[in-house]
Amino acid sequence: MEASEFPQRLYTKGGEPLPDKSISYYAGDYRLVPSLRQALREDGWADIYESLLGVFLKFHDLDFGWASRLVHHMLTFQIVCNQRYELHSLIVTTPVRFSLHEFEEITGLNCGYVNDLALADLEISDDMRVFREQMGVNMELGPSTFEIIEACSNCSSWSRDDRLRLRYLGIYAGFIVATETISPKNANHARLVVDLEGFKEFPWGRIAFKHLIKSVKEKDLSKNINIEGFVQALQVWVYYALPDFAAEFGEPLPNDPNPLLSYKGSRGRKNVKANMLKHLLSGLGSCEKQIKLLSDKVEAVEHAVEELTTGTAKHTDEEVKDNVEPS
Repeated sequence: MEASEFPQRLYTKGGEPLPDKSISYYAGDYRLVPSLRQALREDGWADIYESLLGVFLKFHDLDFGWASRLVHHMLTFQIVCNQRYELHSLIVTTPVRFSLHEFEEITGLNCGYVNDLALADLEISDDMRVFREQMGVNMELGPSTFEIIEACSNCSSWSRDDRLRLRYLGIYAGFIVATETISPKNANHARLVVDLEGFKEFPWGRIAFKHLIKSVKEKDLSKNINIEGFVQALQVWVYYALPDFAAEFGEPLPNDPNPLLSYKGSRGRKNVKANMLKHLLSGLGSCEKQIKLLSDKVEAVEHAVEELTTGTAKHTDEEVKDNVEPS
């Protein structure tokens, strides 16, 4: 497909915002996981760690290297996309998509469909009232990451289930819808934690993706920005989409089928853009040679057929065969 057939670039080629501005994030606040681990001690930690939502804890334990420039370049390569919850980047002539499908493949989270994703009609149960009073937060607002961290230091007398609820709230606030530490989170989603099994089965992957991509599309990449949500998934997406580049720059880890846990990431890499393009140009060069070779053969065959059809052919059968059959 010719490059001109793709939609218009989001930024004019050569006029993309330079990656001298930082992309910061709130996901995985450095105080959160140690606080939650301490709050739970050892009881219940393994159950959470091996659940679907435990992928965030495993990712945190990797000490993944955030590469702002890499994500910045991928976002400036965007082409215009009318889909509200998708973005597409054009690397040379190769389009790369980031949608709910890719997010689900990368994270392994439950991204299933539910009719009421916002839980608009969820009532406040008596158990929820008791739990929220124990936490000391406003009933009408969702807890902030800061309030969850504070509660971790005061929960030693809580029941095991309430400490598990606090842990899951930490994952929700600190990774799934990660925002500024002091900002309250969605109250309806927080109320779901009273039902521990229901909370674990809820499609949090869909919530996480929606929150992340909305934040990305609202940002001006010419400025220093903070992206809400689990932004590290965007960097893993680059490695997932460009495996040759990832093999050299993503510090791949062996034996983990989950893409989110397959890389250590990278810090301080220079010439990121050039190397991203190099790993695709190397591939395209070979393709272009093959296309040129096939085009030459087709042209020769068409010429031979034309001469035979018009009766002016002077070629032997062997000469025509040489033109038709690939060498």
